[in-house]
This record gives sequence, C-alpha cells and structure tokens, in this order.
Amino acid sequence: MIAALTGRLAFKSPSQVILDVQGVGYEVFIPLSTFYSLPDIDESASLRVHTHLREDAIQLFGFLTATEKDAFILLTGISGIGPKLALSVLSTLSVTDLVSAIQAGDMEKLATVPGIGKKSAGRIVLELKDKVERLQAMPAAVATVTGDHSSRVHDDALSALVNLGYRAQEAKDIIKRITQSQSSPILLKDLIRETLKELARG
Repeated sequence: MIAALTGRLAFKSPSQVILDVQGVGYEVFIPLSTFYSLPDIDESASLRVHTHLREDAIQLFGFLTATEKDAFILLTGISGIGPKLALSVLSTLSVTDLVSAIQAGDMEKLATVPGIGKKSAGRIVLELKDKVERLQAMPAAVATVTGDHSSRVHDDALSALVNLGYRAQEAKDIIKRITQSQSSPILLKDLIRETLKELARG
C-alpha cells in the first residue's frame, strides 16, 4: 500500500495531480481542500495517500494534511459513500464545517454536497457523530483572484465546479457575477464556496 508520496508536481487540476517520483508519474485524485494549498508546477509536493483497491484498478487519493485523510477514511467507511463522493464532500465543505454539521445534526448543510441526499446525510450524522472530534481545522487557501492570475483562478473554480457535477455555463455565469461584485481580491476557496451557495439556491 502507498501511504505517502513526495516528488515534483508535474501537473495539477482541481480534481487530480501527477507527482513525478524519481521518474515515475503517479496520478492522484484530490479534494479542493488540497488543491487550494498545492505549490506551483515543478516544485516539490508531499501528499498523504490512501490507496483504494478495485477489481479493475488501483486508485490513489491524496491529501496535504492528516486531517483531510482521516476525514476521507471516515466518510468512505459509511455504506453508500465511495471515494469519489467522499472527495465531493471535502471539496464542498471544509473539515471544520463538516465536523460542525455532523455534531449539530445539520443534514441540510450536508445535503448541499452534490450526490448527497437526505438519506446519505442522515447516515453521515448517525455513523460519524461520535468519531469526528479528533478532526481539526484545515489550513486556509492562499490563492486569490487578482491581477494576472484572475483568469487562471476563474478556470480553476469552473473546473472544480464542473467536476462536482454542475453545468459549466451556469457555474461560469455565477463566477463572473461574483468576481465582478468584489471590490477587493477574493480567495479561490471563497469564490468556489460563494458560487456553490448560489447554485444551491437554484
């Protein structure tokens, strides 16, 4: 089992990265919470890795912090929640928000995650309420929408939302509206979350 990888960041997107470890490229799926804090391309990166074995494939899921990985493992231990859906949870809610929602029994908040309905939200609350205390807050994102980077951040936000299952044009329109309404730079994390709020309102 691969538990961790350190290497050159050869490629990154909101849903996956390729880490070059001594000439071998490892494709690793990631949540947005990890993407926010990744270094630049060609810089060194370290990920804590969960190896998921399937009959037809071996998939790697990577996280910058032990907290993210622990949350992922807890989520995938619930019946009906696979690795991709667990990533969707961590891409929509921070670990702090996830823990708060579970402890408060806030199924409406959990149900804002694409792919999570009321039944799944109920299972998450029921099965994890006594297990999430050890999870701690994750580091904040550092990327902002400002200057020459705005186009790239827009693209990253759009890609992230499409990967979560939203329609590209709808997400693009909301992203544009939100960024145009800002009088100061906005964090990539906040841009995505504000867009998610708008999308959830329908």
